[in-house]
Amino acid sequence: MPLEVTLIDYARDPLQKLYGAYRTCYTPKTPGEVWGEIRDGSISADRIRDFIGERLKTGHASPLEQVVFWFGISGVSRALSHQFVRHRIGISFEQQSQRYVKYKEERLDYVMPKTWQKVAGMADEYDRLMREITRVYEDALAKGIPAEDARFVLPNATPTNFQVMVNFTELLHIADLRLCWRAQWEIRHMVALMRREVMKAVPEIGGYLQPKCGDKRMGYCDEPVKEWEACPLGKVRPHKEQLLQVFREYRAGNLVPLAEEHIRAVEDAGNEE
Repeated sequence: MPLEVTLIDYARDPLQKLYGAYRTCYTPKTPGEVWGEIRDGSISADRIRDFIGERLKTGHASPLEQVVFWFGISGVSRALSHQFVRHRIGISFEQQSQRYVKYKEERLDYVMPKTWQKVAGMADEYDRLMREITRVYEDALAKGIPAEDARFVLPNATPTNFQVMVNFTELLHIADLRLCWRAQWEIRHMVALMRREVMKAVPEIGGYLQPKCGDKRMGYCDEPVKEWEACPLGKVRPHKEQLLQVFREYRAGNLVPLAEEHIRAVEDAGNEE
């Protein structure tokens, strides 16, 4: 069973909703007045897009919670699902039940990591074990053991399905972590497909879905140096140790330290007599 991700739906007119949310924060106008301008065409699509782009650069993230996506996800392992449901803020899951769904042999197409296929004989061992688990599971059902108890023999490789509702703020956080080179391969692939679906639907904001080292996110890698060196993005994204070199330069006396007058200039700004 191949991993599949479908963008079922998303909040209608997401750019307008983002503009309305951001504009409400930065104008004396009421939301009704802001939306009146949006709906009567006084605010062009280009102006909306540019305004949102500038706000996104500031890191003001709360309006992004008002843009919501629904995904259908199938063919992922229970190993992946245990990771995925650890995201709990701004996301809602509906997952295929192992209590109420009785798996049939022809539907128990277990997820096999490719690493098992690369070691001689191990893919056959994997298949043998999964066939035996399937046999025991079906035998248990046939002999009257409830599905909720028969499922105890099912492994992490068992496939499962989701319908997910997630706001864009949380989707950015998921991409930060799960598109990283260090993320487990299966969940990284799933989130990559989610990103591609958003890019097709709303490219203006989809481009912000990047691993945390992306230029539109944190901007640098904070993983162990050896992992950064092995990562394909390591050639184009800096590591935090390189950035910390600035502080080493400071300690070496190569940077001008803050003097009292510099600090006072900030502290007293706006309170001058």
